[in-house]
Amino acid sequence: MTAPPLILASTSPYRARLLGQLGVAFDTAAPEVDETRLSGEGASAMVARLARAKAGAVAAGHPQAAVLGSDQCLDLDGDILGKPGDFATACAQLRAAAGRTAVFRTAVCVLAPDGTEVGCEEVPFAATFRALSDAQIERYVRHDRPLDCAGAIRAEGRALALMTATESRDPSALMGLPLIATSRLLEAAGIAIP
Repeated sequence: MTAPPLILASTSPYRARLLGQLGVAFDTAAPEVDETRLSGEGASAMVARLARAKAGAVAAGHPQAAVLGSDQCLDLDGDILGKPGDFATACAQLRAAAGRTAVFRTAVCVLAPDGTEVGCEEVPFAATFRALSDAQIERYVRHDRPLDCAGAIRAEGRALALMTATESRDPSALMGLPLIATSRLLEAAGIAIP
């Protein structure tokens, strides 16, 4: 049986780099999805809904492919922090997280070529942040420019230096695509993982 082509429903270079680590061939496509949080929606429900919506939006135009969607947010005791978009918001998000434990919630969803859901899993990543001064926060934001990263944390940069402890069953979840769950879902969709 021939594996279906795979499309990553994302324009994130971070997710593409992570998926590339699995050694599978894939294309990318931009999902046209409104990422606005629904009224009363919790963090886990939101990231699962958006991972499914992103995969579904791309799958509609690629009926012969398996499609992978993912979404992430930072859950700070029920406050949901997404991509800050600008310097001031990034600093404010990090000030709010300083000295506290927050949970990055990352969901991954895989759809089969016929559009049926192979599975959708959320993988949490808990991070305990150091007490941070405004100067430390501003230096970090100027250096890493995490304006397009949930909670203003660019895991590929200096972000771990802002933390005192982390806990997760999959460390790649912090970077926006939990590779353990992704591998399992892709294999269930008929895509061999080396």
